[in-house]
Amino acid sequence: MRDFGCLAGATAVDAGGIGDPPNAEKTRRTDPMEFSGRLLAVVVALSPLTIPRVLISFAYKRIVPVLPPERHCVIRYAKPKTVEEALGLLTEGRWRILAGGTDFYPAQGARPVRDNVLDINGLSELRGIAETPHHWSFGARTTWTDVVRAKLPSAFDALRQAAREVGSVQIQNVGTIAGNLCNASPAADGVPPLLVLDADLELRSLAGARHLPLQAFILGNRKTARRDDELLTAIRVPKRCVAGNSAFVKLGARRYLVISIAMAAARLELSADGTLTRAAIAVGSCSAAARRLIGLEAALAGLRPGEEFAEAIRDAPLSELMPIDDVRGTAEYRIEAAREIVLRALEATARPESSERRAA
Repeated sequence: MRDFGCLAGATAVDAGGIGDPPNAEKTRRTDPMEFSGRLLAVVVALSPLTIPRVLISFAYKRIVPVLPPERHCVIRYAKPKTVEEALGLLTEGRWRILAGGTDFYPAQGARPVRDNVLDINGLSELRGIAETPHHWSFGARTTWTDVVRAKLPSAFDALRQAAREVGSVQIQNVGTIAGNLCNASPAADGVPPLLVLDADLELRSLAGARHLPLQAFILGNRKTARRDDELLTAIRVPKRCVAGNSAFVKLGARRYLVISIAMAAARLELSADGTLTRAAIAVGSCSAAARRLIGLEAALAGLRPGEEFAEAIRDAPLSELMPIDDVRGTAEYRIEAAREIVLRALEATARPESSERRAA
């Protein structure tokens, strides 16, 4: 009698009975329980969670060996201890320069770093504010908190007020002036106050140093005139421009922690009889880069603060500005907003006590 197996999983003997020899050929019959287990394993392996892993693994093994060699690059990170060491490294290729990091990391997002990183946070010589015979000099690593706490003439009030508008206090503690300028955002808070001070920038390389006016350094949205082998080491304000009073006004969707819709800085020098002898006015967030309003500055000469200023601003074409429409405001709205905040900045500048309270 042949044994066809049983639910217990016994092995049947083919073409014979119990009395067949021990070495007789045997056939494995399918156990229903074993079959069910194998079927379950197949289903799990082909589940929606597993299939993508299988496909990715297959694609990776097929694609990676044929990637071009340049994709397998080595990323360098360096933290020099001296400016000379940093300048030497800049001659060895292209680097992303890391200062405070308050723009670097948000811009990077979740993407892996693909560029060489030159961390200049070890360059203590680039931090601080100094007065020289001809300039006030701000080291590239000077933070916004350093600016707020420094004892500076009233012509710097606009810069100190802008420093308080750069993000939160934590951002101000690590964010640097040079980083704000090199990031070259149209909405960079530090640019208009430095424009009204006629600031220039010191750019150093192993070949030497050169100085560029701030207006010539920022070429457009996220574009600067810095060469790959150069490091921005200082921001200089000529002492001839450290005169009069200044103020900064920023318009945003809320009071704090906001990217501006428009912003303005103004610096005025008034004669003894109260008439304007010199004006410097700059507006940000209304062009690819902040701009001085040269036409309006000329139109205000010889006028008195108040209604005369207001009339001149209403009539000014503001042709230097080229605003765009975006989620924060339309171009038309930005032009009208610029007129209003320029007037407010001028009024605050003409009342030094108001400007001083805002800067304190």
